[in-house]
Amino acid sequence: MQRETSKKSMESKRNKVYIETYGCQMNFADSEIINAILGKNGYVRTPELADADYVLINTCAIRDNAEQRIRRRLKDLRVEQRRRGWLKIGVLGCMAERLKRQLIEEEDNVSFVVGPDAYRRLPEILHSIENGSKQADTELSTTETYSDIEPVRIDGNGISAYISIMRGCQNYCAYCVVPYTRGRERSRDPESIVREARNLCDEGYKEVTLLGQNVNSYRFGEVGFPQLMAKVAEVSPQLRVRFATSHPKDLSDELLETMAAYPNICHCIHLPVQSGSERILKLMNRRYTPEWYLNRIDAIRRILPDCSITTDVIAGFCTETEEDHQATLEMFRKVRYDYAYMFMFSMRPDTYAAHHLSDDIPEDMKRRRLEEIIALQGEIALENNQKEIGKEYEVLVEGESHRSKQQLFGRNSQNKVIVFDRGDVQPGTYVKVKVTDCTAATLKGVLSSGC
Repeated sequence: MQRETSKKSMESKRNKVYIETYGCQMNFADSEIINAILGKNGYVRTPELADADYVLINTCAIRDNAEQRIRRRLKDLRVEQRRRGWLKIGVLGCMAERLKRQLIEEEDNVSFVVGPDAYRRLPEILHSIENGSKQADTELSTTETYSDIEPVRIDGNGISAYISIMRGCQNYCAYCVVPYTRGRERSRDPESIVREARNLCDEGYKEVTLLGQNVNSYRFGEVGFPQLMAKVAEVSPQLRVRFATSHPKDLSDELLETMAAYPNICHCIHLPVQSGSERILKLMNRRYTPEWYLNRIDAIRRILPDCSITTDVIAGFCTETEEDHQATLEMFRKVRYDYAYMFMFSMRPDTYAAHHLSDDIPEDMKRRRLEEIIALQGEIALENNQKEIGKEYEVLVEGESHRSKQQLFGRNSQNKVIVFDRGDVQPGTYVKVKVTDCTAATLKGVLSSGC
């Protein structure tokens, strides 16, 4: 009876929540945890801003332009608040953790800020701000993994899903805010991860991506990352398994051999290099040398010869010389990445670099070096894709091509996008596609006979 009364009371209140997510895959996974927590407490997610009573903005703090984008969005939301005076806005995630109550003081239309480890308190916080008070909870945890919460998927395709396997980071790369915004590294119970993967498989999902700031340092008791990958792969041969992101210092031959042993573990590895210069890598506190990195690349090529390799790189880090920049270009020539996320260095407050180094590379020089990296990577990606012409791949179909409803797109094990005429094929199915053409970013193909 008390539960019924509580439910009726919640229904009489404003309880519609609109969630916007910015940044990395981990943030999107967190939004699904938030959705689950709020749903269990009587709140209803709405896909329409115009229907919302609360707006939750899940933020990124990795670069300054990410934070400035949120600032602009908060200004835009004033229009909605003028239209509906009861609308409450909260900032969640890494930017909330970094700025804490400062964000409430600087943005007068923000009612609450909540860090990544305090999402369980969201129902309590939403209730408490009804009287006009403002709330902040940015306390980091050494134990929180949300392992007991089954995420409620948001705007997914019903085919691919993220599974967060660990939280935090303790690598303390000189340029990175993550250890300060997400706390120290801690891993989820492997059985909770396998259970989540099994539930997704039972619901019809065909692919899961295991997420962590540094997944290959996963450790729970005697279970390391290679053992976890095997456990998830054994859920079903029809469930593809991917992961992101790896740190080169922890990429073991054991993991590569596990990937080779299970056909449903995808042959693609994201291995951020950040710089090709040994001096810059040391300044960045990356804890490997170019020689070590190339040794890991050689291991991938030896154990997984068809594996695609992607990376992150930063142009114009503190004190970077032209010689350092050339070393990065040479690294790209040696590895021949299939794809790269390429950025100019952005000094972030509270990092080691902010306290101990100087952002001394002029913006125009950073931009020129970045453009050179982008141009080289574009050439390499096109050449790599041209070598795919004539090959046949198993493709998991994800949906319609953005350019034509007459075409579908999907990804192969190497995470390369392949576009093809749809035929009698539905999203969520596996098909064989023969590559016939390409651009630097996309493969084009035709369905193989029998599909």
